[in-house]
Amino acid sequence: MIALEAIHKRFADLEVLRGVSVQVPERSVTALIGPSGSGKSTLLRCVNLLEIPQSGSVTVGGHDVVKNFRASRELIGLVPQEISLEPFEKVFNAVSFSRGLFGKAPDPAYVERVLRQLSLWDKRDSAIMPLSGGMKRRVLIAKALAHQPKVLFLDEPSAGVDVELRKDMWSVVGDLKAAGVTIILTTHYIEEAEAIADRVGVINKGEILLVEDKAALMRRMGQKQLHVELAVPLTALPAALAHYPLELGSDRQSLIYTYDTKGERTGIVTFLSDLRAAGLQMTDLQTRQSSLEDIFVGLLREQA
Repeated sequence: MIALEAIHKRFADLEVLRGVSVQVPERSVTALIGPSGSGKSTLLRCVNLLEIPQSGSVTVGGHDVVKNFRASRELIGLVPQEISLEPFEKVFNAVSFSRGLFGKAPDPAYVERVLRQLSLWDKRDSAIMPLSGGMKRRVLIAKALAHQPKVLFLDEPSAGVDVELRKDMWSVVGDLKAAGVTIILTTHYIEEAEAIADRVGVINKGEILLVEDKAALMRRMGQKQLHVELAVPLTALPAALAHYPLELGSDRQSLIYTYDTKGERTGIVTFLSDLRAAGLQMTDLQTRQSSLEDIFVGLLREQA
C-alpha cells in the first residue's frame, strides 16, 4: 500500500533521515517507534509532502506522491501531533468542511457514521473550544477520515492524553483497522505499539533499524527469564553456578536466569539441579517474557 525508498532529508547540516526504506502492507497497523529527535515526524511529513526530501521516492496505492500528488493525497488522511482546530466551529461542520476540501460531495450520512464511530455524535452541535483534549484529538481523526481515505497517518496520537483516554484511542485504532483502513502511527509509548500494532518499525538517528511483524519480532528477539527467590541472601554468585547466564537480583536474594525460548534446550532442569547441589534453598519461581520495550532498548544500545 505504501512504499518508501531511500528517503534522505537534511535541514542545513543536520541529516534527519538517512536512506529510509519502508514497505507498509494494506489493512495493517504499523507503529514507528523511536526516541525524540529520531526522525519519526519528519518521515510522516515527507510522505505527506509537508517536507520535501532531498532524494528518494514515496508511493501510496501505486501513486507517486510527487508526480501524482492529487491521486495519492486523496488516499491519505493525516492526524498531526499538534491540535489545531477552529475553536468556535461546530464539530459536524468542521468535519463536513474537511470533506469538501478534497472535492467530495456533501454526505451527511457518512459524516454521521464517522462521528458515531469516534463517539462524537452527541457532540456534533458543540463548538470545539470547550471539548476535552481527548475529544479534540478525536475531531482531528474525524476530519482526517472525512474524505474516506484508505490510509491514516497518526503522529503521536496519545501525546498529552491521560492513560484512560489513551486506551480509548487504542480502541478507536482497532475499529478503524477492522473497517479496512491502513494505519501508520508514530509513538514513543512502547506499550502503545505493543498493544495495537501488527508491525513495528524502530527508527533512531534517522535510520530504520528494523520493520517486522510484531509477533515474529517477539519470537525472534524475545528472551525469557526465570526468577528464583532464595531463602537466604547472597553476597556473591556461587562459583559452581558461574558458567550459567545468571544475574544476582538487586535485593541479593534472587537469581535471574536468562534463556533462549528458541533453543532446543533451556538448561533449566540442569540449572535447578546445580542450584540445589550448591546448597541454595528456593522459596519461589517465576518466569518473565521480555517485552517490546526490552527489545527496543537493546536495539538502541547496539546502535549507540
